[in-house]
Amino acid sequence: MSGSVRVMLVDDHAVMRAGFRMILESAGDITVVGEASTGVEAVAAASVLRPDVICMDVQMPDMDGVEATRRIAADPSIDAAVVVVTTFDRDDYLFDALAAGASGFLLKNAGPEELISAVRVAAAGDALLAPEVTRRVIARFAASPAPAPSAAPAAPENPSAGRDLGAHPGSRRADGFSTNGELATAPVVDLTEREAEVLQLVAQAMSNAEIAQRLYIGEATVKTHVSNVLQKLGARDRVAAVVYAHRHGLV
Repeated sequence: MSGSVRVMLVDDHAVMRAGFRMILESAGDITVVGEASTGVEAVAAASVLRPDVICMDVQMPDMDGVEATRRIAADPSIDAAVVVVTTFDRDDYLFDALAAGASGFLLKNAGPEELISAVRVAAAGDALLAPEVTRRVIARFAASPAPAPSAAPAAPENPSAGRDLGAHPGSRRADGFSTNGELATAPVVDLTEREAEVLQLVAQAMSNAEIAQRLYIGEATVKTHVSNVLQKLGARDRVAAVVYAHRHGLV
């Protein structure tokens, strides 16, 4: 990430958009490049404005934020991370938004610094969840038992073949969710000692900079380790990696 982060605001309340604009542009490294008041407007504007991050409301006329997120994430011409920002702390909004391709989920009662941080994290290619939301994601998915080792197929010679989850309900998508909206069960994979350390710290909601400081390594090195971990897990982002870590007792 270099230069100013380009943000688009999507909310059907003009006062809310004005407040977000004031908060984000006070950061100095964030520029609001456009606004939309409906999901339909958001999808159309995203392809024209090319923002780095979209702050997306859920309840809106014409098209809700979850469907708008799904269409934006599915459009290869749009390279924008979507952070859902909503008043409603509801599980259906949370899990539907993540399954649709959102990179973050934040409640509107979050402080200004949390909103700014969420935009920066999303622009850097990472995922972010409000702390109370993270606990619910883990509670929902980590509670489900991982497949018994005896039921798992023998480890293939080809590492990429380890991502075949055809035995699980729903086909596997690249974002870490099955097509029925549930988080797909990741196979047990072999991580290096350092990758396991990095995954444990990611699961503790540490940023790359914080992990680098903890492990006394460069931030670029941390980013490489995180990318390797996500690739081995077949996970889209850090959210799926956090669930995996809790599910397999790494935290």
